[in-house]
Amino acid sequence: MDADKVLDAKGLACPMPIVKTRKAMDELESGNVLEIHATDKGAKKDLAAWAKSGGHEMLQQEDEQDVLKFWIRKG
Repeated sequence: MDADKVLDAKGLACPMPIVKTRKAMDELESGNVLEIHATDKGAKKDLAAWAKSGGHEMLQQEDEQDVLKFWIRKG
């Protein structure tokens, strides 16, 4: 999937993946897609809830070995 920006949040523990995601989203235009790479297993639930509460759309999630990948479209 194509992304307008990629955020490397690997090795960060909660709540830092969310903090970094929020900052990266602020730099995007509405409709742009942010790709996030994280290793914190809690990021699955946290990012999905954050996206929904912020009016963003979780497009896709993938587990690639030990890296979780997320694609979120800015609302």
